[in-house]
Amino acid sequence: MEITKEKAQGIATSLTIPNLAFIDGAFAEASDGNRFTTINPATGEAIAAVAHCTGADVDRAVVAARRSFADGVWSRSAPEARKEVLLKLAELIRENAQELAVMESLDSGKTITDCLHEIGTEVANFFQWYGELIDKTFGKVAPTGEDALALVVREPAGVVGLVLPWNFPLLMAAWKVAPALAAGCSCLVKPAEQTPLTALRLAELAKEAGLPDGVLNVLPGLGETTGQAIGRHADIDIVSFTGSTEVGGYFLRYAGESNLKVVGLEMGGKSPFIVLDDADLSDDLIDHAVNSAFWNGGQNCSANMRQIVDKRIADSFIEKVTARAAEYVVGDPLDPSTDIGAMVTQEHMERVTGYIAKGCAEGGKMLVGGAREGSGYFIDPVVFAGLTPEMTISREEIFGPVLGVLAVDGMDQALKLAMDTDYGLHATVFTRDIDRALYMARRLPCGTVSVNGFSEGDIKTPFGGYKRSGSLARDNGTEALDQYLQTKTIWISTGGGA
Repeated sequence: MEITKEKAQGIATSLTIPNLAFIDGAFAEASDGNRFTTINPATGEAIAAVAHCTGADVDRAVVAARRSFADGVWSRSAPEARKEVLLKLAELIRENAQELAVMESLDSGKTITDCLHEIGTEVANFFQWYGELIDKTFGKVAPTGEDALALVVREPAGVVGLVLPWNFPLLMAAWKVAPALAAGCSCLVKPAEQTPLTALRLAELAKEAGLPDGVLNVLPGLGETTGQAIGRHADIDIVSFTGSTEVGGYFLRYAGESNLKVVGLEMGGKSPFIVLDDADLSDDLIDHAVNSAFWNGGQNCSANMRQIVDKRIADSFIEKVTARAAEYVVGDPLDPSTDIGAMVTQEHMERVTGYIAKGCAEGGKMLVGGAREGSGYFIDPVVFAGLTPEMTISREEIFGPVLGVLAVDGMDQALKLAMDTDYGLHATVFTRDIDRALYMARRLPCGTVSVNGFSEGDIKTPFGGYKRSGSLARDNGTEALDQYLQTKTIWISTGGGA
């Protein structure tokens, strides 16, 4: 799916911007009438004043969601009926992909190329895949004697709160909304305050697809108001959160201080990109190296900024990634030739440039890149050489286009350094020896290990983290349904025969 700069700009000028909450099947103002402003990161200009939901609005949405769940209009509907709605929603997303992509690019600073691929292909496919899974998910019959029949069934968990990050706004909505709806739950979605627009448009398309009122509610607002109200609400059964480790900890606390709701977490990372001494420093490897660090402007929880390279090939590796980084085109997100758009906010841009300055101050050698002057929140991709494990930028999540190289002596030192982190989301390993690849993959304490290519897997494979990167919950795959289903035993005494 492709789009020209002129077509994207034309769509941008004619967009109808959704700016109200979506509660019980209709757009609505926040109860107190308050709004917040969403900003175009490429220009620093306001896009829209969006309804700022508070606890009263969360209460209203929970009442609608609980009613829809209890009356069974969705939760107890036939699997084929839920499947039909999700397949229709997937079709509508594809039909409106260009509009959604432009809206998301304006709201987030992401490139139109990434937005169009993610929305037109991945988001639509998520709703189709989970829709098709609905009537292919089975319970079990446990073995018993003739005096009983034991059924193990899976039931929708109830009302769920889905709290989204700003880096992949509609894709992360699909990661959570699609399996939650497939399971039969009713949902409250809280998009990130930086990027609320496409989630609101998704709710409108879901209603058009036939989703009953109250089943999907979208509540824009700030984390400390809307997000906290969801986390503390006593009639929400589950919260699934993607975002920072710090905020994930808040949701665990909110659960403990309210109704002990289940909390699924996918959080930050400091993921290593490991290049062993037998790796072929081909163009393909270098492309994976820079993409792992710079994809989406480095605003990715599984970004492989921490590149651990055997010292025998480190100099050549650094030379090649520096040259490749210098080729990246940074600029107008609506131009398909752009490789990296804007950082999501001025505050975030300043956070990233602060890390870059700290890297230089602590002895790292910055070879290319840095902040740009002028309007918009742009940073040219940065490559650091000469990093050591104790440096701040070697240990803390930067969430920007920064690649740092740490040279090591051999596979065991590479593994030891890769494991020296509080996080455990992702790792990439390059080697031509399958035994070494499996040795590393089995020992790296993280949720996804990618061998000879940077990848997070696909819709069929679960995604989540170890340690401070997440909980036991997983997004994607059939495992995602586990977040939104409860297991029930039905034990029937049969009398043991005639």
